[in-house]
Amino acid sequence: MSDQDQDNPRREFLRKSLTLIPVVTVASTGLGGSMLMAVPEPAQASPEKAPVSSKAYEPSYFTAEEWAFINAAVARLIPADDQGPGALEAGAPEYIDRQMNTPYAAGALWFMQGPFNADAPPEMGWQSKLVPKEIYRLGIAATDAWSKAMNGKLFAEQDSATQDKLLQRLEAGDAQFDSVPPKIFFNLLLQNTKEGFFCDPVHGGNKGMVGWTMIGFPGARADFMDWVERNEQYPFPAVSIRGERA
Repeated sequence: MSDQDQDNPRREFLRKSLTLIPVVTVASTGLGGSMLMAVPEPAQASPEKAPVSSKAYEPSYFTAEEWAFINAAVARLIPADDQGPGALEAGAPEYIDRQMNTPYAAGALWFMQGPFNADAPPEMGWQSKLVPKEIYRLGIAATDAWSKAMNGKLFAEQDSATQDKLLQRLEAGDAQFDSVPPKIFFNLLLQNTKEGFFCDPVHGGNKGMVGWTMIGFPGARADFMDWVERNEQYPFPAVSIRGERA
């Protein structure tokens, strides 16, 4: 979230930061095997709003205070703009909450014995004794306490400019948390937000396939190889695993 990124449109930020995107991932967070697809040229589609469910999603893992934080944070990481809906409207919070009830969030798929080395290269795997669900719980509590110490307000109660500054400081590690390293917390939150914006809707995010539509990705279509080498906009709407069309 550098100053340069903030000056760029949301589409450019996502294109530059996501050289690979999860298509039908189940929260790989770069640590397990997920199906990845190179980002194609974006389609020049008209901005559309994500469909609103008749019943609001109720989180099963996050508390009300934690849920307010998640909603506020993802809304700043990928905000809605004239290009279309952002991560909040696309259902990224629902995606993240659902992942907290999977083996992924409990670290059940990883080797979790020490020693842990924070400076180890990525190919050495997860290097924290904390698992994702713990990182969220501790990270949200620490960030809210930090935010409240500044001016008496929780993160979700701050204005958008202050939220952006706090997220920038988390990304830079410019915070002193005893419970969890702030950079680990921020990186997990950002990665899961991206996944929630671009996953197949079956996982709770990318509602209306707004993420796929924004970048011109065809989704789970059986065959679109004829278009891979063309420098043309893909002419058909994205399709989800369940057969829904954007």
